[in-house]
Amino acid sequence: MKKIVKYSSLAALALVAAGVLAACSGGAKKEGAAASKKEIIVATNGSPKPFIYEENGELTGYEIEVVRAIFKDSDKYDVKFEKTEWSGVFAGLDADRYNMAVNNLSYTKERAEKYLYAAPIAQNPNVLVVKKDDSSIKSLADIGGKSTEVVQATTSAKQLEAYNAEHPDNPTILNYTKADFQQIMVRLSDGQFDYKIFDKIGVETVIKNQGLDNLKVIELPSDQQPYVYPLLAQGQDELKSFVDKRIKELYKDETLEKLSKQFFGDTYLPAEADIK
Repeated sequence: MKKIVKYSSLAALALVAAGVLAACSGGAKKEGAAASKKEIIVATNGSPKPFIYEENGELTGYEIEVVRAIFKDSDKYDVKFEKTEWSGVFAGLDADRYNMAVNNLSYTKERAEKYLYAAPIAQNPNVLVVKKDDSSIKSLADIGGKSTEVVQATTSAKQLEAYNAEHPDNPTILNYTKADFQQIMVRLSDGQFDYKIFDKIGVETVIKNQGLDNLKVIELPSDQQPYVYPLLAQGQDELKSFVDKRIKELYKDETLEKLSKQFFGDTYLPAEADIK
């Protein structure tokens, strides 16, 4: 009888041990799966709103939430955002410190030679902004001799530098700054310079949120699609394929439209044919 009890006890212990090992094995598999995911570091300088901004200490905005949707439920990638200065975004991509960047980035030939463009996620044309009582600036043809503020290496800065190269006899006056776009717009409203060229969504958002009612927006013609793109470091071809596929899916299931209306108040999406 004692032997039967002993053997029963041993059998019970064996079953418990097997259960523990199975549980540990299952946990190890889950931990192993999580550990096997590749961390994707996405760089941004944290502006302009509503594309990217901080709320309660957390990054959010249209581009941030699109990136989160891209990587949601991925069994291969985990995403992490890292905030840095504007110049640090590109320096980090060059040094392979970052895999990807979002920062209201438009297409330029120079960037296309150095980085990989993912499919576009928003449409955002540039506009010209002046004070309502300034009738001397009605188009780009009127900016010669007028002043503006620009951040070095941005698309608008390069556009105006090219303008000056083409108009050496009457260049526009460029004052370089490290201020964010909201601060620049407030200074324009205060009359510290004459005009600003920036994207329509950002301009209209700041005018509304800051109550800059003395500013007016002038539409500009464009010979290229004014799209916003995620940018990837060279060598991230596999990641680009994943991102492009997810952007197409998010367009078709209307996630992009939902986020556009949430953050922009309207639909500012690329043409479906351009999401390749």
